[in-house]
Amino acid sequence: MDSSLLVHAVSGAIKPKPKRPCCSPFPDSTRIPHPNPNPNPLDALLESFLELSDSSAIALDISIDRILESRPYDSDKNDVIERALRLGSALTEAAKRSARRRASMHNAVVWALPSDLTIKVFSLLDTQSVCHAAATCSFFHRCAADPLCYSNIDLTTVVPKVNNMVVSTMIQRAGKVLRSLKLGVVPCPPVASLGSSQALVYSMRNSSEPTGFSWNDKKSRQGKESFILTRSCLAPLVADGGAPGALLRKLHLYNIERMDNTAFGAAVSACPTLLDLEIVGLHVDLRQTLESVSRSCPLIERLFLNHQKQGRDDSLKLPTCNDLVTNCPHLSSLALRGFKLHDVKVRVLVKGFQKLKYVDFSTSYSITGDFLRNLGGSAGGSLLEVLILRDCIHLREAEVSRLLSAILAGRFRHLRHLDISNREGLASDDDWYRRCFTPSFMSLGELLEERPNLCVLADFPAEGSFVEEPMTSSDVNSDINSPSLTSSHTSDGYVYEGDGGYDLTSSAESSYILEESSDEVDYL
Repeated sequence: MDSSLLVHAVSGAIKPKPKRPCCSPFPDSTRIPHPNPNPNPLDALLESFLELSDSSAIALDISIDRILESRPYDSDKNDVIERALRLGSALTEAAKRSARRRASMHNAVVWALPSDLTIKVFSLLDTQSVCHAAATCSFFHRCAADPLCYSNIDLTTVVPKVNNMVVSTMIQRAGKVLRSLKLGVVPCPPVASLGSSQALVYSMRNSSEPTGFSWNDKKSRQGKESFILTRSCLAPLVADGGAPGALLRKLHLYNIERMDNTAFGAAVSACPTLLDLEIVGLHVDLRQTLESVSRSCPLIERLFLNHQKQGRDDSLKLPTCNDLVTNCPHLSSLALRGFKLHDVKVRVLVKGFQKLKYVDFSTSYSITGDFLRNLGGSAGGSLLEVLILRDCIHLREAEVSRLLSAILAGRFRHLRHLDISNREGLASDDDWYRRCFTPSFMSLGELLEERPNLCVLADFPAEGSFVEEPMTSSDVNSDINSPSLTSSHTSDGYVYEGDGGYDLTSSAESSYILEESSDEVDYL
């Protein structure tokens, strides 16, 4: 084949060896090749070719020229040149592959940890880092294939980059050791107050990358919806008789627009040991979601639900609340944000969960604060450490004052953080049209002296900056789905801390008193 060309090149380039070779700093054993009992003609030819020194380039040029001159036709000369180029390219690629194999074996030799400890290290990494490590060498690839490396799967992204196939592959790799699963799109939140109740809601219709162009334009070029999670993305949890979801402890889903209650309920039914459930921006019904959790997750301890459209979901019923309290007695953290909740239903939840420590009803519609009456003692809610009622449009000033008086009277002794901020002001007790932008809590100063460890966050807009359309008091508990009102004006903030007084700061400064997120407050 091309060996004749290589024979001509070697025969014209190799010079007779001198009788006394020059001394070399390397041992002779490194220079004398070991004899091969069964030499291959091609191996011997390549070995002879590789013995050429770097100074043989000119000799190779001369040899190639002589070979070309020996060919009578131009087509033959072109064929010689093409064969030489192919042979050189093949040798280069073979050398690169050998170098990669040697580097891979080198990593396995010099890597200080054995495979079991390497797998342990990989299990502490995030999913993307494990995939990057697996592409490094064959040793890391074998270690990264262990199911323990995928026990905590985090496939959340800023823009859609993951499809159902990727999720299925990761869950199959984890198998029975799967403990945590996070899926969906979590966009970078805008710079806002850390106590803001703004949800991390993402929509494909207005999605864009930091580069500035729309994801919808990019999607059409890359293939039809190739990076979209659909309702079947959780189907692998039910596969193999529900083995992947049997020991799942944490499930977080963000902005999966095509998820529905049927698919979600089927997935949750395969997760009987679920402890932490977080749902943000999904089109799921609150009543059906809580019913699925009540039936399938008796050990649930943390429940965080954030509706995509604030104030639109009024599906929650009293029997659902009672069933949830009865079937999930270990719940200690409850967040229902953006739903239309009535005080009577909220009271059942807060009073029923005896271990409840964290409550967040931010941006919830129809809550007036009436559910707070008689709480904090034997009636329930005595273990509350965090109570967040931020931007609840119907929260009354009188109910907030009554709450502060109850805290001063000795109830809610474990309470460490209270957020009653409202970008639209508190509602007046006698007139729903009137908003209270500068509430005067008479017992606040005395309360902060009595409870120095209590942080009260109260951020309200400037008076006159809120405009509301007329509505009647019957709208509060009506079944009509009404969106929460918004205000675009900048507000002044009142931040009260347990130092015996209060500070008047701007909203930008007061917003950094507490970082509010989907996780609980750190009390270290």
